[in-house]
Amino acid sequence: MITVGVPGFRTLQLAHLVLDFNGTLALDGELLPGAREALSDLAPSIRIHVISADTFGLAGEQLAGLPVDLTITPAEGQAEAKLRLVSELGAESVVAIGNGRNDRMMLSAAALGIALIQREGGAAEALASADVVCTGILDALELLRNPKRLVATLRS
Repeated sequence: MITVGVPGFRTLQLAHLVLDFNGTLALDGELLPGAREALSDLAPSIRIHVISADTFGLAGEQLAGLPVDLTITPAEGQAEAKLRLVSELGAESVVAIGNGRNDRMMLSAAALGIALIQREGGAAEALASADVVCTGILDALELLRNPKRLVATLRS
């Protein structure tokens, strides 16, 4: 678990990390450089969940050997499926990371929502639903490894 008190925001007690796959961890179905190592480094501190429609059919192969729980969902109803997972895990203990319009509901519901703008872009609704915006998955994951960065960003 990752615990961090953010003055003027809340105390975060994060037990679960929920990530989108394409556009967040991967580009065109291939894991982004450094993502494998970053996820492995975080795994002892937080349980990692990846949820995706698996547009390119590569998520299982790309995540093989990593300490993550992968959920493949139908292409229809993605936003609702992601929200359902966050709710089932206990939204108050979840940090969610995503970039797409179908991530907006999970970003809003999670105790901490991080939206990304990478090469695939970032949906405006996802950005508006997040607590933090990053320009790369490695930067977003580093916030969890260095929680004082979250304090600096979120305090009021």
